[in-house]
Amino acid sequence: MTQPTRTGNILVTGSLAYDYIMDFPGHFKDHILADKLHCINISFLVDKLKKQRGGCAANIAYTLALLGEHPRIVAAAGRDFSEYSAWLSEQGVDVSAIHRSEDEVTATCFITTDRADNQITGFYVGAMSKARDISLKASAGSNPQICVIAPDDPEAMLRHAQECREAKIPFVYDPSFQVTAMEGDKLWSGAPGAKVLVLNDYEFSVFCEKTGKSEAEILAEVEILVVTLGEKGSRITTRSGDVVEVPAAKIEAVVDPTGAGDAFRGGLISGLVRGLPLPLCGRLGSVASAYVVERYGTQNHAYSRADFQARYELNFGTADQPLFRDASLV
Repeated sequence: MTQPTRTGNILVTGSLAYDYIMDFPGHFKDHILADKLHCINISFLVDKLKKQRGGCAANIAYTLALLGEHPRIVAAAGRDFSEYSAWLSEQGVDVSAIHRSEDEVTATCFITTDRADNQITGFYVGAMSKARDISLKASAGSNPQICVIAPDDPEAMLRHAQECREAKIPFVYDPSFQVTAMEGDKLWSGAPGAKVLVLNDYEFSVFCEKTGKSEAEILAEVEILVVTLGEKGSRITTRSGDVVEVPAAKIEAVVDPTGAGDAFRGGLISGLVRGLPLPLCGRLGSVASAYVVERYGTQNHAYSRADFQARYELNFGTADQPLFRDASLV
């Protein structure tokens, strides 16, 4: 297994998972009877099944590695994670802080998608439930620049946020799909002190409703609010009142949108850790996410930094500052 050249300085917490993605060639609506919703018993014959590497922490870390950063995953995996771990290490991800549970399997997601892109999903948390036992302080290494708190076991997310505050590590709070699972008080308790809160537009509405917080009240506790808007791009708002509207990058063809949000976060964070202007950070996220939706799965895309820079310039023109930490590698 190829070892990272140095300890990762961007901590990425969150889920690690295997995704089993199945395609149903029909429509769910044709097989669900409205007057039988109280006793559903349906079997679908699928015509495609693929096992994919997934999980928010790994997806974000993969994009960071593609962009030349040094991410360090701090998360829980199961006894079946060895091959996945070796692959991540080969991509430049520091896997030394992944905690392995030998009595559980890695979290597993089963997704069935019909012809209209409707989805039925089952998720087994597996080893992810052990994430709450991980001490971020003990796993951070010697030079953390920032910590990403991505969707995970809810108790783990809150523990990581508190430890970041205590250790004065800047952190990105990314509750994402966990906004539906967490109660309002707990959902909010991860936010105060965050450098960035990032959600998509639907999740942001749920976040505000559950916590009872307005955008102004959120920005009193969070330095930067990022709301992704799908094909409309994203909106970045700062505590000082600045608002940056970031366009989406052009897509050649939408194949699978799964993981686009994680890639956006990777691009955004790559810019933030180097102190780049917020418009540039957002545009890095837009280009990174464009690559994902053009491939099936969340980590099946790849690009050289020269390719990435060319695509950035095609969409947004020449940047005023280097897009990568080491511009000589482009």
